Amino acid sequence: MRARATLLAGICASAISFPAFAQDTSGEDEGDRPFVSQNTIVVTAQRQAQSLQEVPIAVSAFDAEALEAQQIENASDLQLTLPNVSFTKSNFTSSSFTIRGIGDLCVGVSCDSATAIHTNGSPLFGTRLFETEYFDLERVEVLRGPQGTLFGRNATSGVVNVVTAKPDLSGFAAAAELEYGNYNSIKAKGMVNVPVGEAIGLRVAGFYLNRDGFTRNLFDNSRIDDRDMYAVRGTLRFEPGPDTTIDLMGYYFRENDNRMRIQKQLCQRDPTGILGCLNNRRDFDKTNANSTFTGTLGSSEFLAINGIPGTFGLNSLYGPDAYANFDEPDDVRVVNTQFTPEYFADEMILQANIDHSFGGINVSLNGVYQETSVDSRQDYNNGVGEIPNAATAFATLNAFANPLVVGPVIASYFQPIVDALFDGDNLCVSDTNLDNTGAFEGSRICTPDGTQFDRSNQDNKAWSVEGIVASDFDGPFNFLVGGIYANSKVSENSYYVNAFAIDYITGVLGSFTSLGAGLPPSYLATSFFRNNTRSFNLDSFGIFGEVYFDISDRLKFTGGLRYNDDTKSITARSTLASFLNPYSNDGNPFDSPFVGSFDADPGTPGNQLEQVREVSFSEITGRAVLDFQISPDHLVYASYSRGYKSGGINPPLQPIFEVPDSFGSESIDAFEIGSKNTLLDGTLQLNATAFYYKYKDLQLSRIIARTSVNDTIDANIWGVELESIIRPSDNWLINANFSYLNAEVAGDQFFSDSRDPGGGDPDAVIIKDITNGALCAVTGAGANAFVNAVNPALGLQGTTAFPDDSGIASRGAFSICSVLADQAEAIGGLFGGIEVLSPGVEVNLKGNKLPQAPEMKASVGVQYTAEFSNGMTLVPRVDVAFTGEQYGNVFNGNVNRIEPFVQANAQIQLNSADQNWFVRAFVQNIFDSDSVTGLYVTDASSGLFTNVFTLDPRRFGVAVGAKF
Repeated sequence: MRARATLLAGICASAISFPAFAQDTSGEDEGDRPFVSQNTIVVTAQRQAQSLQEVPIAVSAFDAEALEAQQIENASDLQLTLPNVSFTKSNFTSSSFTIRGIGDLCVGVSCDSATAIHTNGSPLFGTRLFETEYFDLERVEVLRGPQGTLFGRNATSGVVNVVTAKPDLSGFAAAAELEYGNYNSIKAKGMVNVPVGEAIGLRVAGFYLNRDGFTRNLFDNSRIDDRDMYAVRGTLRFEPGPDTTIDLMGYYFRENDNRMRIQKQLCQRDPTGILGCLNNRRDFDKTNANSTFTGTLGSSEFLAINGIPGTFGLNSLYGPDAYANFDEPDDVRVVNTQFTPEYFADEMILQANIDHSFGGINVSLNGVYQETSVDSRQDYNNGVGEIPNAATAFATLNAFANPLVVGPVIASYFQPIVDALFDGDNLCVSDTNLDNTGAFEGSRICTPDGTQFDRSNQDNKAWSVEGIVASDFDGPFNFLVGGIYANSKVSENSYYVNAFAIDYITGVLGSFTSLGAGLPPSYLATSFFRNNTRSFNLDSFGIFGEVYFDISDRLKFTGGLRYNDDTKSITARSTLASFLNPYSNDGNPFDSPFVGSFDADPGTPGNQLEQVREVSFSEITGRAVLDFQISPDHLVYASYSRGYKSGGINPPLQPIFEVPDSFGSESIDAFEIGSKNTLLDGTLQLNATAFYYKYKDLQLSRIIARTSVNDTIDANIWGVELESIIRPSDNWLINANFSYLNAEVAGDQFFSDSRDPGGGDPDAVIIKDITNGALCAVTGAGANAFVNAVNPALGLQGTTAFPDDSGIASRGAFSICSVLADQAEAIGGLFGGIEVLSPGVEVNLKGNKLPQAPEMKASVGVQYTAEFSNGMTLVPRVDVAFTGEQYGNVFNGNVNRIEPFVQANAQIQLNSADQNWFVRAFVQNIFDSDSVTGLYVTDASSGLFTNVFTLDPRRFGVAVGAKF
């Protein structure tokens, strides 16, 4: 019989400090098991109270003591000991929790998460849970494989369910812990549990963390990437009768510090300036700024082509760039930046659960409301760039702004640029305001070298309600049926890039354009890049259920089905020097009479800035499982499940490229076999799993025109997992895990690689488009001669060879892709079969490894308990985790390779005889490894540098704690 009397209730976990599939020795019986009892930790992975060894699912769980013992303080730590699981922060204040090669490769507001994140069984949207610290938890469960017939939202990779500690109605309790460590780190955690009568209990818990930064800034010798955060949680439990439990929970988290969203930028510098960064290595160097949008539009060559005096140019495409003399620190934790990072995040969660048993029927109703926000700003290049032609450009601008030199009319078109962008010896940059005002409206940031920075922010509200009815009959048949409705709204999501060069260029181009057209003095708005989602709405509902049939005493069948329906709508815009806007001083840049304002009706002729899109997706999925209990110590199972994740909407692009407005849903056919075993008289627990996934339309992001757009590919994934606990005696504990993963692109899948637009064609010429910083490729046997024939008429130089160690086989040049395309039609025949391909030559990805899918993982932990005659214990523990080779990009290659890394932790804890206090010394990342967990290749118009994300450096300290 399957006990289903308690759904999502607070199950009291075993107090052993190791992964929860291990077993407790505290209640040892005499008999055949000298070291381990049958009291396996209880989980609710199948929406019921079961020992983990009975669950025919690949699931790992950690109780509160295991989290403490293995120094698992957040998701970055959690990944280390889990087979086929990886976690990394990512580029836009987000993160990716990847299970069995399936992670959040889709980038955008409308993307669903591959891994469903739940708290107490309820789904969360855009949660900041991965930034906080774990505190006062009952356990953390990680289910591997597609989920949907048991949990509220579909998940193709798995589910992470964080179960918080519930009030204990039996008596008063309290606990506190204080920790001090290097980097002047202070952390405090506490809990108070108060029963109110016999039927009500209240539990309040929280944590606070404050530490200095991990990263040194050479610019002012300060420490950045610090932490200043806290969270508090209150839970009320009401048990009006023996069959009813009501839980109410409120949670608030807040962070306000200078966390670095991007740890370090790496680049194999391109001396030609065409690519910015080459395609062979990730060196400690800066991109060639001549390859960037500001480098091309700010160049004397581009201005001259457009009839503007070349002396206005901030640089020459063929001369030194802003970072030519910059010495990049050869250390991931040392930067040189004028702009101090800013980071703010908060989250509020309100949750209610009602659970009632009607004899053989259990009814559970669960609801959650969530508000989250995040806002981050950081130096775009983590460096200080110098303007090569500053003196000449500024002298020319001042001359055009001088009425004594050019007359008052012409001066009125250029004086606003001087007023907005110069403040004594400082250069000024537009601030990042939600109303799009900037330096030309008096909202600016001024520094000696004209800093550049980006901003990523989002505000989100979400709620869901879920009901479940489950049976607990004595016969062979039982069932579970449920339904969920969820709504998530994003009211603001933006990504900005601000730089002095952008303000300068939009001012100069706008002034010349408006002057030539006889229009009022204007600049090109916006004077910064902004990709903005004004609103996003998700409406989702699902109906799901499972049946459980005991074919015999040992053989059981589980069958589940789910229908899911998602509707997504989005209003978005993307701007950068997109329309003329008069200079003004009233704080509102959008008083221009010209079509193109953000506030204009999207249907207005000529308005290309704002797009409104809506898509809907629906799917039926399910699973089937057979599990056979060979003996009380051995379980085997086989399962098939169908996973699904809805598609989404691509953002608007500028300049406009031909990409689909939306992208389709993912689907996965997952086959799994597993075995769960207790061996050697209970001293060894060994669980093994093998799986094969057939993945269709895996959502994959790439950068086009400074914006992440999503395509789909097919993939095949297979692997094996081993999890074990060894307890040779009462005092020794060893846990060891191993996993192997092969996750690769299936079939012929063709995409262009921004790092190598020539696609390895030795005859191709890679073109940097000087009108927008994008790339294209000219192909054909005569491509080199063709470009050399066209470019002189544009006032541009011919082709140049890339270095031998560039990782690409082609030549490159600065030019204009649209002009080359027109000339290819007109005279291309004279040079053979010439084609101009934008954004480049497509290459076959068949057989390439999926990103963030380590081929191998292994971990081992050893713990010993020394017992003293006075009852005190001393417990040393060492944990070592190995993560194998992986790639941060589906194009693979050495430039995208993430090296294997090892993380080792150790601690020793002295416990009092009555277990009411402890003293602990600890060290994390013993070898001080600069472990890279993920990377992100930026757009061609930004220079193709690579952002890398790392684990924390070595940390050590002491902690004391007490409980009452």
